[in-house]
Amino acid sequence: MADNKDTQYQGTNANSANDNSQSSDNTNNNPFGYNPFANFPFGNNAFGNNAFGIPQNPLDFLSKNNPFAHMASSIPPYNAAVGEFYSEFFGNMTKLSQQIAQQSMRANQAPQYTNTSVMMDLMDGWRKMGQMVTNHPGTMVEDQLQLFRDQMHLWQNTLQQFAGKKIEPVASPEKGDKRFSDEEWEDNPIFNFLKQYYLLTTQAMMDAIDGVEGIDEKTRQRLAFFTRQWINAVAPTNFLLTNPEVLRLTIESRGQNLVQGMKQLAEDMGNSADTLNIRMTDQSAFRVGENIATSKGKVVFENHMMQLIQYDPLTEKVKQRPLLMVPPWINKFYIMDLRENNSFVHWAVKEGHTVYVISWANPTPEYKNVGMSTYMKDGVLAAMDQIEAITGEKTINITGYCIGGMLTALTLGYLAATKQESRIASATLWATIIDFSDPGDIGVFIDDKIVAAIDKQNAEKGVFDGRMMGASFSLLRENSLYWNYYVQNYLKGERPVPFDLLYWNSDCTNVTAALHHFLLREFYINNLLRKPGGVEIDGVKIDLSKVKTPVFMVATLQDHIAKWKSCYAGTQVFGGEKVFVLGESGHIAGIMNPPGSKYGYYTNDNYPADPDQWYKDATYVKDTWWTRWHDWIKPFEGNEINARVVGQNSQGKEIPTYGDAPGSYVTVKATEALTGHNFAEAYRSQLPPV
Repeated sequence: MADNKDTQYQGTNANSANDNSQSSDNTNNNPFGYNPFANFPFGNNAFGNNAFGIPQNPLDFLSKNNPFAHMASSIPPYNAAVGEFYSEFFGNMTKLSQQIAQQSMRANQAPQYTNTSVMMDLMDGWRKMGQMVTNHPGTMVEDQLQLFRDQMHLWQNTLQQFAGKKIEPVASPEKGDKRFSDEEWEDNPIFNFLKQYYLLTTQAMMDAIDGVEGIDEKTRQRLAFFTRQWINAVAPTNFLLTNPEVLRLTIESRGQNLVQGMKQLAEDMGNSADTLNIRMTDQSAFRVGENIATSKGKVVFENHMMQLIQYDPLTEKVKQRPLLMVPPWINKFYIMDLRENNSFVHWAVKEGHTVYVISWANPTPEYKNVGMSTYMKDGVLAAMDQIEAITGEKTINITGYCIGGMLTALTLGYLAATKQESRIASATLWATIIDFSDPGDIGVFIDDKIVAAIDKQNAEKGVFDGRMMGASFSLLRENSLYWNYYVQNYLKGERPVPFDLLYWNSDCTNVTAALHHFLLREFYINNLLRKPGGVEIDGVKIDLSKVKTPVFMVATLQDHIAKWKSCYAGTQVFGGEKVFVLGESGHIAGIMNPPGSKYGYYTNDNYPADPDQWYKDATYVKDTWWTRWHDWIKPFEGNEINARVVGQNSQGKEIPTYGDAPGSYVTVKATEALTGHNFAEAYRSQLPPV
């Protein structure tokens, strides 16, 4: 049962989660530092060794070794100019590698409770798999023989390619894998062999995990996830000597790409928490309120939890019922208002809605005991109270995104249980998980032992560092959101290009210890959100089946954070009218999909228990789901009235405002909040005691 007092959370004793502050290098560093195949019970086999003779982890290589120190003093004196150039080059590399080593030591000085717990779970999984393979060796032996045959075939092909023949490949990258797009990966026999050998071997690893009998699916999923992380980390594309494009660039630039890359690596390590946060965009290109989050409005209310923004009308008449938008608290709200042409805020205001948006405070360590109850009461309900005071409207429409949608669902249940359901005319949930039985890849980080370790880490810090959250989500799509930027930034030495979406993605927020505990325990582990009475908020049992408020739910087909079938479960839970649509694309692009965009959606007015059946019978519409929502919400908008003036109440009297949109809370960085600064100093007396 959920804890109904925010102040009761004081951290969890994680002795049962392996209080291993004295862990080995294999477990005390990032998850890629350990070779899970080194101890496979087969003696010498393709899995047990590094096939390329390169370091297991490029991060370890760059941070722990200094290959340049001994070279700076041994340059042959061909002439003064060349000697001077190489002395400067290796001197710079020496200084930078030393700086990186210092940053790595700094990161590893803090207790690594979570990393240690993850690694202990992973090693336990390998033990189970090794035992099952020993008991049932047949499939593995056949897989090993097939791998050997494929490797021999590849070797024969390579010899023929050296002889000038064009041969069909034994292994090819999957569709969409852009790592091997350089022509030399195919034209050069050496690099072609290296590419295919890597693909053959790593696919055999994944097949071995998928094919072994006798291990539970949770263990199999965790082994597959971390093995995938490892094999993508050691891809030949991630190393100077095995990436033909990087080699050419290094020769052409006389190594200046490496100098620039090391500078950027040192900077990024200085701005990272326990895991390297690779910059994805030019941070200097954006200013919140200047070239992103530019919709006009004012902050009309603030407290220790949030600022409430009301946007200026763009029409002479507006809908009677205001629209409140509840963003997730692990990201900044302005994903809803990046640029005018893809801003849901701007579009909704143009459609005549009086739009209010919550901008959450970035938690400091003092917010340690602030939990779900406070986010609801001093966040959503406080915003609703203020909207009623400003507009005179007792009923609103509400929209929640991702975790903000989970909070919105809890609020609906709370209002239904306390006989206040009439305060919300309709609710819209974007990419909101209702059933956590299959949370996707993020589930590999979540079990009792790992959550206990996270609790212990959060209890010491007060918050979960938002930079760690950002890195974790990036590693769910490691090749497109992590390693490609690693190669671009550090090996090629290129500056990231300006991209507003990636700027927002990097502009993370911290999560309070109590709230993180609630989410992981009550939702992800115990799956209590959909269970009648499973969650309590200040003694009020939440039962979503009692919610009669009409609910519009939208999920996206390729969402790797909120899987669409987990969102579809809301059709089986909510007790009133409901609509579910399935957009194309993923967690962001599929939701922020304005009219004229390329992504359509699927719709089906029948909601069987089986989501696959719903999808099979669904109709595809080549249009944005925004249009469908626009038609759906019309009955809940009320009459048309004269446009409201921001800064005035319904009687035309001036009300206090707290600056122009997007406000001040949104400008606070996670690192600033960690040091105790979040622009909510005046309200800290309202926080639960730490």
